[in-house]
Amino acid sequence: MTTSNVVSTPLHQGWQVEATTGNGVPREVREAGPVTATVPGTVHTDLLAAGLIDDPYLGTNEKAQEWIGSTSWRYTTVVAAVPDQGERTDLVFDGLDTVASVRLDGELVLSSCNQHRSYRVPVTGRLSGSTTLEVDFAAPVPEADRRSLELGYRPHVNHHPYNAIRKMACSYGWDWGPDTATSGIWRGVRLESWSTGRIAELVVSPTVAGSTGTVDLRIVVETTGDTPLTVRAGIASVTASAAVVGGAAHLTLQVEDVRRWWPRGYGEQERYELGVELVSGEDVLDVRERRIGFRSVELDMTPDTAGTPFTVVVNDQPVFVKGVNWIPDDAFPHRVDRARCEQRLQQAAQANVNLVRIWGGGIFESEDFYDLADEMGLLVWQDFLLACAAYAEEALLGDEIEAESREAVIRLGSHPSLVILNGNNENLWGHEEWGWAARLEGRTWGAGFYLDVFPGLVAELAPHVAYTPGSPFSVDAAHASNAELHGTMHLWEQWNVLDHPTYRDQRPRFVSEFGWQGPPTWSTLTESLTDEPLTPESPGMLVHQKAADGNVKLTDGLVAHVPLPNTMPEWHWAMSLNQAVAIRTAVEYFRSLQPHLMGSIVWQLNDCWPVVSWAAVDGKGRLKPLWYALRAAYADRLVTVQPDGDGLHAALVNDTAQEWATTVQVQRLSYDGAVLATAEHEVRVPARGAASVSLATDVTQAGDVTSELVRVVAGQQRALWFFAELRDSTLGPEQLDLDAQRVDGGVAVTVTARALVRELSLLADVADPDAEVDDMLVALLPGESATFTVRTTAGVDPARFSAPDVLRSANALLDHAPGDRS
Repeated sequence: MTTSNVVSTPLHQGWQVEATTGNGVPREVREAGPVTATVPGTVHTDLLAAGLIDDPYLGTNEKAQEWIGSTSWRYTTVVAAVPDQGERTDLVFDGLDTVASVRLDGELVLSSCNQHRSYRVPVTGRLSGSTTLEVDFAAPVPEADRRSLELGYRPHVNHHPYNAIRKMACSYGWDWGPDTATSGIWRGVRLESWSTGRIAELVVSPTVAGSTGTVDLRIVVETTGDTPLTVRAGIASVTASAAVVGGAAHLTLQVEDVRRWWPRGYGEQERYELGVELVSGEDVLDVRERRIGFRSVELDMTPDTAGTPFTVVVNDQPVFVKGVNWIPDDAFPHRVDRARCEQRLQQAAQANVNLVRIWGGGIFESEDFYDLADEMGLLVWQDFLLACAAYAEEALLGDEIEAESREAVIRLGSHPSLVILNGNNENLWGHEEWGWAARLEGRTWGAGFYLDVFPGLVAELAPHVAYTPGSPFSVDAAHASNAELHGTMHLWEQWNVLDHPTYRDQRPRFVSEFGWQGPPTWSTLTESLTDEPLTPESPGMLVHQKAADGNVKLTDGLVAHVPLPNTMPEWHWAMSLNQAVAIRTAVEYFRSLQPHLMGSIVWQLNDCWPVVSWAAVDGKGRLKPLWYALRAAYADRLVTVQPDGDGLHAALVNDTAQEWATTVQVQRLSYDGAVLATAEHEVRVPARGAASVSLATDVTQAGDVTSELVRVVAGQQRALWFFAELRDSTLGPEQLDLDAQRVDGGVAVTVTARALVRELSLLADVADPDAEVDDMLVALLPGESATFTVRTTAGVDPARFSAPDVLRSANALLDHAPGDRS
C-alpha cells in the first residue's frame, strides 16, 4: 500500500503539569510548581514520577491522595515552529481525561468533556513560532457533582455521581477498584497536516455467505476544496474504486473461496489485509489499513419449551461460551501497553477461555487489545460504557454518549473478534428491581440508548456484530431482566447472601456475571501492605477491600466448609481456596446443563491494582488458585459429578470437534482408598455436546458420608464427589512423602500421598515472588503421586518449595494436629 501524504507529528515531549485550583493541595506540591509530565499519562503517575506522592497502590496511600481528584490541573508544552506541511494542519487528541479546555497562546481552541472520544482542531497557520499549548482539566470530583446537580439526580452505585460525566466510571472507585479520579492526556496527541482531502471516517463491514466474503466500505472524506477524488480499496487481489460524491464514497469487494476466522478451539484465525486509499488523479492523499476476518455471528434467542435461550452462533456453529469479564487492567489505563495486554489475554486463553467481556464501567479497549484478541481467536463482548446507573438522555450528556459510541463502533467494528455489542451493565435490572423508577420521578434513565440509539448505531455501522440491550437481559419484556429462564442472567446472591453450593439451585440459560472474592497472591499482598500486624481488618487491608461487608461475606462463605483460621497466612490460603472451589463448583455445574445453558462468564479475569477481589489474575499479573480452577473447569473435555434428585449423575462435556467415545468407570471409595462399590458405562459424547450418566444407587449412597467419596474416570478425565463438607468429614492430617529437585528452568516437587489429601496446591510465589507453578488444587488418594513443576530462575533451595507455607492443602485447614511430611 502506498504511503499516505498525511504528515503526522507526535506532540508527546516537553510537557509539564501543575495544580491550578484545589484547597487540599499539599504545600510541597504547590512549592514544586510545574513538574515533568508524561504524555500519554495522568496526573497521578506524573506526581509519582516526580516523587511528590507515594504509590497510590501501596498501604493506605489511596485515601491520603483523594485531594488529587478535587484539584484542577494544567498541562503545558511549547510547540516549536512547525511549518504547515499541507493546506490544513489539525491538532488531534486521541483522549482527554476529562473536562478540558485547550488553548494556543492563551486562545481557547477546544472545550471537551468526554474521556471516551477523540478531538480534532484546525490550527493551520498558528504554529509558525514557538506556541504555548495548554490543556486545563477541571477537577473531576466536583465537576461530576456539579453536573449531577444540573442534570438532576439519577441513581448510581458509587459515592460519586460518575453517571453525570463521561469519564471512566471506575476511576471514581468500585467494589474492587481504588478511588483515583485523575486527570490527564491519557492517549496520544499529534499534529496532522494534509492537503486536498483526508479519510475522516472508514466504516468496514465484513460478512460471509458460503465461500464468499464481502467487504462493505463506507468512507467519509473531509476536503479543502472541490477537487475530484476517488477511493480505491484492495483485499486478496480484489480491487474496487468509487468516486467521492458529497464527501462520501461506498465500495463493495467480494473475495471468493474465503477462509473464515474462527474462535479458538473451533478453527484457524484467518485474516486478510485490507487497504483503502484516497487519491486525486495518481496522487495518494490518505491511506487506511485494516486486518480483517470473515465470520458470521448471531444470537439464537428463539423461545423454546424451557424459556428463552441465549446462544452465540459463529459461522453457523453454536459456541458454548467459556468466558471471563474484563475490567481496565490498571486504574491508570495509559500504563497498559501491548505487552501487558498480550500477557493478560494469553492468561485467559491458557485458562481455556474463548470469550472476554469488556465491562461497561471501564473503557473501549485499545487497538492492541482487539488485534491480539483477533490473533488468539478470543471472542469479545464489548459493553457500551454505561454501568450500574441511570443516565440522562438529554443533550448534552446524551449527545456525548451517542458520539463516543459512534466513534467506538467505527473504530472496533472491523475486528472479527468483536461479536457482541451490549447496551449496558445491570441498568435494566436496576431500573426494574433496585428502586430506581420511584427515585427518578419520571426523569430519563437510559432506555432510549439501549432500545433505540445503540441498536441503530450497530445496524448502521456494524451490522455484522450482534447487539443486546443489556446484561442481564431477558429478550421478552414480559419477563424480568434477570429472569432465570430467559436470556442472560447475573448471579450474585450466592456471594452476597447464600453459599456456593446453591449455584446448583439455579437453571439459567446463560450466566454473564457471577463471582466469588479472594485475596491476591501472598507476594502481591505483602508487597503492597506494611501493616504490622497484618490482619484481615488492619488499616491497609481495609483500604484494599472495597466490597461492602466484604470480609463478612468472605467469612460467611467460608465457615460452612472449613473453620475460620486465626493466622494471616492460614486466612489467606483458606480464602484463596474457597474462591477457587466456589467458581469451580459453579462452572462445572453450568457446563453440565449444556445445551440448556450455553455460556458462563466469570467475574472477573483481572485486577487493576493489588486488592481483595473476584479476579483470577491479581493486580501484579500473578495467577491465583482461582485461575487453576478455571482452567480445569473450562477444559475441552470435562467430567463432573452433580446431584440428581436423591442421587448423583456424571456429566461428560465435550468441547471438541470429535465425538468422545469412552468407558466411564465409577467407584465409591473410603478415604483410605478401599473400593466399596463399582459400576461401568460406555458413553458416546457428541462433538460440541454433553452427555449424562445416572449413577447406580449402590455407588451414590454412602455408608458413612463423612469418610467416603465417588470417583468417576473417563479416559484422561477424572472427577471426585465428596459426600460431606471438609469440616464435617473425617479427612485427617497430611501424610506426604516429598521430593524436591532442581530441573531445567526451575524446580520439580513430587508429592506422594500416604493418606487422602485434598486441594493440594503449591503457592510458588511465597518462596519466590517471580515463580509460577504448573498446577494447583490436586486431590491425591493413598498411594497416588503428583509432580508440581515450578518455573523459577531464583537460586532458592528446592526444599523451600515443599515447605508447609508453600505446599498447601485443605487438610491443614482442619482442626487437628500437624501432618507428617517426609
